[in-house]
Amino acid sequence: MISISLPPTRRSWSTMSFTSTLYLCPVLDLLLAKIPSYLKPEIRLGLQEALVNAAKHGNKLDPTKSIVVKFSVTKEGYSWLISDEGAGFPESCNCKDCPPHDLPPEESEHGRGLCLLHEIFDQVHWEKQGAQLRLCKQVKKNKQKQALFA
Repeated sequence: MISISLPPTRRSWSTMSFTSTLYLCPVLDLLLAKIPSYLKPEIRLGLQEALVNAAKHGNKLDPTKSIVVKFSVTKEGYSWLISDEGAGFPESCNCKDCPPHDLPPEESEHGRGLCLLHEIFDQVHWEKQGAQLRLCKQVKKNKQKQALFA
């Protein structure tokens, strides 16, 4: 079940919650509804990675545990705050300093997700000992790029 509350004002955060699952298509569709088409593919990939991590690693796919996503759309950009009911983890990702050849191979099942988040989003920050993730994507005023991918 997916639950969503819309903001009373345009500067507020909307909130969505759902039980731990890997079936994320409807959740992602709702989270991407106000994202421009040229940004949707990369943001979808990043949000999917973050939500899979919350469900699989945070909540251990326990259907009695929930994931809560708060999201905001402003003129400056897009923000998501993803929380799970897990114990959290100590972030030890040096993705900005890690050359691509030092990453696990593409066929590896683990180890690339955190670096992927750092590549897609402008801000990636863990809170509450790793049980809450804040992601931000700034809007870049480049009308030529928007026209190419719209």
